[in-house]
Amino acid sequence: MSKRLKLTDILVTIVIAVVFGVIYRLWGDLYNVAKVAGIQLDQLVYGMWFMAATAAFLIIRKPGVALLAEAAAASGELLAGSQFGIEALTYGIVQGLCAELIFAAFGYRRYSIVVAGLAGMLSGVGAFVFDYFKGYLLELQSWNLILAIVFRLLGSFILCGPVAYALAKALEKTGVTQLVRPASADDYSALDKKKL
Repeated sequence: MSKRLKLTDILVTIVIAVVFGVIYRLWGDLYNVAKVAGIQLDQLVYGMWFMAATAAFLIIRKPGVALLAEAAAASGELLAGSQFGIEALTYGIVQGLCAELIFAAFGYRRYSIVVAGLAGMLSGVGAFVFDYFKGYLLELQSWNLILAIVFRLLGSFILCGPVAYALAKALEKTGVTQLVRPASADDYSALDKKKL
């Protein structure tokens, strides 16, 4: 299977990104409700904003897909009227790059829950870098900052790992992923064995 992106790969990635762009826009409201609850509970749901990258990579399995999906989803969120404005796009690009770094570190050959979860966690770290420059992190007391970091990383791992993986597996069962992952030589040899 070629590792280069084909037009179908790009189009499927954009479709995934559009869906996540709408989800991201709606997710802002849930995030605001969790934020009101206090004690950094909003950080547990923050990882949803990284999920386009991991879901798209788990489905398409090619270099560049995570960055493209996350940047396109952030653009969709922005166009849908994100409460975060242009920040949504800048965060999305950084988050996509961070996810891409993890997939690259594993040679774009590991499609596991753990690798997807790690990609989500590094995306969370990338978002923290932006948050640092916004200045509000420095205002938090140590215990509150630690809680924010732990909750964001935990939520990011869960949403981008097991949840994104389950989504990709559910789509595999429908056969939709065959659009971007055609039958391999192993698939054909398995069919030949069944004929015998």
